[in-house]
Amino acid sequence: MNNFIYENKTKVYFGKGCAKEYLTTLLEGYGNNVLLAYGGGSVKKNGVYDEIMGYLNNAGKTVTEFSGIMSNPTYAKMQEGAALARENQIDLIIAVGGGSVIDCCKIVSAQAKTDRDLWSMEFDCRTYPTEFIPLIAIVTASGTGAEMNNGAVITNEEKKIKAGMLGAQAEIAMIDPYYALSLPMKQVLSGAFDTLNHCMETYFGKPGSGNLSDEINEAIMRLVIRNIRVLRKDTQNMEARSELAWASSMAENGILKIGKVTDFECHQMEHQLGAYTNCNHGAGLAVLHPVYYRHIYPSGKEKFVRFAVEVWGIAPEEKSADQLAEAGIKALADFIREIGLPTTLRELGVDENTDLKAIADSCNCVSGAYKKMTHEEILEIFRECY
Repeated sequence: MNNFIYENKTKVYFGKGCAKEYLTTLLEGYGNNVLLAYGGGSVKKNGVYDEIMGYLNNAGKTVTEFSGIMSNPTYAKMQEGAALARENQIDLIIAVGGGSVIDCCKIVSAQAKTDRDLWSMEFDCRTYPTEFIPLIAIVTASGTGAEMNNGAVITNEEKKIKAGMLGAQAEIAMIDPYYALSLPMKQVLSGAFDTLNHCMETYFGKPGSGNLSDEINEAIMRLVIRNIRVLRKDTQNMEARSELAWASSMAENGILKIGKVTDFECHQMEHQLGAYTNCNHGAGLAVLHPVYYRHIYPSGKEKFVRFAVEVWGIAPEEKSADQLAEAGIKALADFIREIGLPTTLRELGVDENTDLKAIADSCNCVSGAYKKMTHEEILEIFRECY
């Protein structure tokens, strides 16, 4: 196991009614001016907006609304939020939504505290923010695990780059699985599959041999697969929804990464696909992952064999290492098809005239993978995905 330092500053309140029970009291610890951030309006339809506004009004807070945060939040939208935060001297940001809303607010929190352009600061100067407006995340759609880390994915439309940035980490996260009951099942499944992807991209990193982080990871992957299947049969099953919501946080709170160098190459590929096509994140990963794994498994065969046996329950008897590794990847591809996610770029809605070479050439090639990709091989993967 590699050396590590682990700390997580986010305090989590989990379960039905957690905001009702705790939020009003917690608000006493913050200043008067609150930025309430949310997405396209679903929180108004399902009653969550009225509920949270009620708590804010009861606490005597002055509320500024920051709405319309899109599913792939843009750098321009983030700057809009930062301007609101400055103009209204915001003391606290409350992000109500899924990963997109929370991610956007992490960067708003940082940008509002500096006159420097955060994109240039992070990507050109390689320096990162240290001052933030306090952030509370109220999760209404799980999958990204955004509520327990300081990473955010932002799309710079002008540069056609969708990339990870570092911003604020939520001081408090409230995860009430009942808030997600009104979401379309397609969105729920896409989010749950994103959780599985986070697990896999941590799992297939270095070192390749089994360790505590990987064994915890295997348990979470089995749980996610099992509970997605439960939810497919019983969409109102709150035990399955609760398990998936906490698995989402566990996949991205750093626990699975302890002592690891991770392989998020497929995420880099999907990010750029999303930058050019605005496709759904989880669905894009569903298309790319099996093809990507067929390309890299010979360089990490031992781990792919373990994935097949420990995660998918494939019997190892009378199978070669190659056969087992390929069977595990096939099980993943079959599962994607089983739960109704797209398996090709065509099914994802990517136009055949899309400039795949431009997307491939813009992808970041990470160093943590068993096999470091070239832009040429990334293009080959994109083409195979049609």
